[in-house]
Amino acid sequence: MKTPPQSSCPFHAGGHPPASPKPSSGSWPPGPEAGLTGWGLLTQLSRDLMGTLAGWQREFGDLVHVRTWPEHQVIVSDPHLARELLVNQADSLRRWERALSVYGRVHGHSVLIAEGEAWREKRQALQPDFTRKSVQAFSPSIVAAARRAFEQWPDRREAWPIESELTSVTMEVILRMMFSSGVGSEAREAEEAVHTLMVASTEELWRPASLPDWVPWQRKRRRARLLMNGLIERHLQARLRLPADAWPEDLLSRLLRLHLQQPKSWPLQAVRDECKTAFLAGHETVAASLAWWAWCMASHPDIQEKARAEALAAWHGEESGGADLSALQYVSQTLLETMRLHPAVPLLMSRRAVKPVTLGDWTFPAKTVFMVPMQLMQHDERWFPEPLSYRPERFDPDAARPQQGAYLPFGGGPRVCLGQHLAVAEMTLVAAQLLRRYRLSAPAGMAPPRAVFHVSQRPSAPLALDIARI
Repeated sequence: MKTPPQSSCPFHAGGHPPASPKPSSGSWPPGPEAGLTGWGLLTQLSRDLMGTLAGWQREFGDLVHVRTWPEHQVIVSDPHLARELLVNQADSLRRWERALSVYGRVHGHSVLIAEGEAWREKRQALQPDFTRKSVQAFSPSIVAAARRAFEQWPDRREAWPIESELTSVTMEVILRMMFSSGVGSEAREAEEAVHTLMVASTEELWRPASLPDWVPWQRKRRRARLLMNGLIERHLQARLRLPADAWPEDLLSRLLRLHLQQPKSWPLQAVRDECKTAFLAGHETVAASLAWWAWCMASHPDIQEKARAEALAAWHGEESGGADLSALQYVSQTLLETMRLHPAVPLLMSRRAVKPVTLGDWTFPAKTVFMVPMQLMQHDERWFPEPLSYRPERFDPDAARPQQGAYLPFGGGPRVCLGQHLAVAEMTLVAAQLLRRYRLSAPAGMAPPRAVFHVSQRPSAPLALDIARI
């Protein structure tokens, strides 16, 4: 993939984004009119987050100042500045405390929520279990779970609820990786609980304060949280009743070994919290990405056939274990391009400056909040020619690499997603297993799905596709 020779703006034919005025002391980049408080801008964002951000980029450029009393927010959609912010200025930033408060109600004090030295210690302890080499150990269980799930699908069905079914597959996969067993009859309840918590958390972000779970109208959220906690607790207690030498090799056993080795740093509550994050983040974003991938396959039959040929060749004879992921290069490319075009997480958790931050010609004071909407950069023709076209060859090993900072499906800098290698491996293996068994097509007259954002970005209506066993 070749980067365009000139920095042309996809929103201004033949030109560039509006030039920002020369910075002066106490000034900010251009942005929308805020009025007295700017809270009306939050309403716009809550109704159509990515559409509003894209509109502001078209009007004001790659650095946009949004004043919402008492905050100053800066939206960064230039890859060079995004990388400067996330990598070189990482020590000057902390994640937005409102988001940490909201997500902490669900995730506890896991590595996703922790900051500072607590985060560094957790990350260092967990990192060995999420390297590319460590992830290979999960391949057989991923393949086995996917194969069992697809064996239950019908031979042919019009408007098959594929988004829901793939969500069930990923639920089964993540729980087998975590606990070496599925959830059985609890599967649908667990899926609904995850969805409830995701939607509730997104809505809560736009409120100035959070309501406790005991208020009557929070009953659905409270039940979802109790169901998830109960599921994790049952598996945890069952594992503790076994002798340590009988523990299976899964994520729960790896976490419990940390507890045994470092009981003060890793109490049982820390094990529970990491299980929550693996369960929620590991399941939801993978399911969303696979749903969008299925749509891309159905709407591009020639690409689907090429990926299927590779998937059929990747296993020789009996599917008794995982495949070498290098044999699924093109399948992986289809997923990477799906995540570019339809990112499950279209923007990073906001950061707050704890000291002045310099980006380009601008110096922003401490307490400034920064937002990085990766989707805007991934849909920008300056970095991806024909950005709204689905072209897996962009990620061919021999293609030119994207502009640094322009493609961030797992974030960037020190806080890059810990489970990125596991997520890519899971998606690739599940996708390959599906392609080996089914041909996907869009129902006649179906319009492209519209995206909505609830922590992950999903189709606005549940995705249904025609399936036929090959």
